Parts: sequence; structure tokens; C-alpha cells
Amino acid sequence: MSTGRNLPVVLLTGAPGTGKSTLGRLLAGRLGAALLDQDVATKPLVEVVQRLVDVDDLDDPRLGGLTRAARYEVLADLAVDNLSAGVPVVLVAPYTTERADPRAWTVLRSRLEVAGGVPLLVWLHLEPGEIVRRLRARGAARDQAKLADGEGYAGRLAALAAAPSVPHLPLSAELPPDELVRRVVAASATPVP
Repeated sequence: MSTGRNLPVVLLTGAPGTGKSTLGRLLAGRLGAALLDQDVATKPLVEVVQRLVDVDDLDDPRLGGLTRAARYEVLADLAVDNLSAGVPVVLVAPYTTERADPRAWTVLRSRLEVAGGVPLLVWLHLEPGEIVRRLRARGAARDQAKLADGEGYAGRLAALAAAPSVPHLPLSAELPPDELVRRVVAASATPVP
């Protein structure tokens, strides 16, 4: 049963390097929302699993297979808790399954709606070459395995760079941050159907 609160729930999706975390922080401040970043919320436990299975690459399918469901469950649980307390949320994660599979999106969207949220999926997009350039510029350890083969990685970005097949707000990550915030805030007042 829905709480009827109609609180904004912004889900930021896109490839690594598109600025999801940066936009998430700005939006959370603007909306007075809790910022729930998957990397921040789950990193310590993912690192434990990473050591247990002796995997260096965070994108290794073995690690993803062991942790993906739990990582997204953590985000959904935290979002529901915040919504139940009357707090809007901004979620930051790739949401690769939820944006490609309408059934997975419907399950997540319904769960957030029942907790009183009005979900808006925002897709930040960039050309693969620009993504690789940004990853190199930020120099994060988590990107090193991806960048070891920059051209090969750019080719593998096709799945992450593809537009979601569920309702979403598409935004070029090349827009200035204040313009991105303005557009998301405007759309969250009238969510994408």
C-alpha cells in the first residue's frame, strides 16, 4: 500500500565517467534528499568478496555474479527506509538490468512507489571515446582494469552506452552541471510516464 507521499526518487544511470556521482550530490542538496551511491554503500563488502575470490577487476563477471543482486537490494532497502521516513532519495548506480528489462524496472519502480516515491530514471549519456577520456582524467583505481585496453573497453561500452528500454529522462553528460540539475528537478516535479 502506498504511503501517498509522492516524494521524488531520482535514479541516475549511465556508464562509468558520465558524472552520476557528481550529479547525485548536487541533486541531493537541491532536493533535500538522501544520496544513496551504490559504490559508497557497498564498497567495503564488495572488497571483502573481491579478496575472497581473488579478483582484481571490479568488472570481473565472477565478482558481479556474487554481488550484484545484494548491492542493488541494499540500495532499494535504503531508499525504502528513507522514503518511509518522508525523505526523498537520489540513487546512483548503473542499473544495467533495470534499464534494459521492463520487468526488472517495474519491480523496482513499484517497490519505490509503494514506499511513497515517484521514481524518475535519468540516463546520462556520452560518446564512448569521451567516457574513456574522462576515466583517464579522474585516475581512479577502480578504472585501471578498464583502461588497460582503452579501445577495447570503448567497444564494450555499447551495452552501457545504449539508451534504456524503459521510460527515462535522457541527458547529455556534456551539459553543465547546473543545467543537468535544473532539468532533473523540473522533470521530477512532473515525472516521465
